[in-house]
Amino acid sequence: MSGLRYVYAVCRPFEAALQAQLGGVAGCPPTAVHHQGLVAVVSTVPAVEFDEGPLRQRLEDRAWLTATARAHEQVIDALTTVTTPLPLPFATVLPDDSAVRVLLETHAAEIRAVLDRLAGRVEWSVRVYAGGERRAEAERLATRLHEELRAAAEETRLHPHRTLKVTETEERAWGGNVLDAAYLVPRRQSGGFVEMVDKAREDLPEGGVRIHLTGPWAPYSFGALGGGG
Repeated sequence: MSGLRYVYAVCRPFEAALQAQLGGVAGCPPTAVHHQGLVAVVSTVPAVEFDEGPLRQRLEDRAWLTATARAHEQVIDALTTVTTPLPLPFATVLPDDSAVRVLLETHAAEIRAVLDRLAGRVEWSVRVYAGGERRAEAERLATRLHEELRAAAEETRLHPHRTLKVTETEERAWGGNVLDAAYLVPRRQSGGFVEMVDKAREDLPEGGVRIHLTGPWAPYSFGALGGGG
C-alpha cells in the first residue's frame, strides 16, 4: 500500500540540520515540505498502520501509542533546538505532499501569525501535587506560585488536574495535583523562570507538597490552529 504523510509541525524555513540519526514515527526519518515560505515537517508512514481504520485500532494499543508518541516528541524536540515549531496534534496524517501543501495554504495567514507570536519562546510545565492531609496548604502554595510565574511569563494555560505516582517502587499515590499549568517564556528568560521554581521548592513542607517542572518544550499549549490551545 502507498505511504501517507505524518505531519509533526509547521515552521519557518530553517538552515540548521536536524540530528543525523533522528528517527521518526514508524522509524521513518522526517523530511520537509516547503510551500509559500512555510515548512511542514513530515514522515512517510505506511498506510497499513496509519489509514483511518487501522489508526483508530492502533490508538487503543498502549505499547504502540507510547512508542509512537515518543517518536513524535523526539522530532518536535529536535526541531525546537533549531527553530520555533508549531506542533500539530498527535497522529495528524494526510494522504500525500499535495494535501500537506493544501494545509499550509489554507491556514497560511493563521500559521504565520502564530509563528510570529511564538518566535524565540518555549513552554515550561509546572505541576504542584498535594500528598497526605496537606491539600489546603498545597493549594495556597500553588496559587501563590502561579501568580508569580504568570507575572514572569507572556502567556499561561491551565490544564485539568491529574494524579501522579511518584515512583514505580513507591506505592503511595499522591492525591492529585492542585496546579497543572503551562507558561510561555522567552527562551533567553528561561533561566530566571527556573530559578523562581527552584526557590519555591526550598520552602516546601516536607512530605506534603511536590513541584514538578519540565521543559523547555515546543509551545504545544499556545499555538493550536483554529482557535484551540
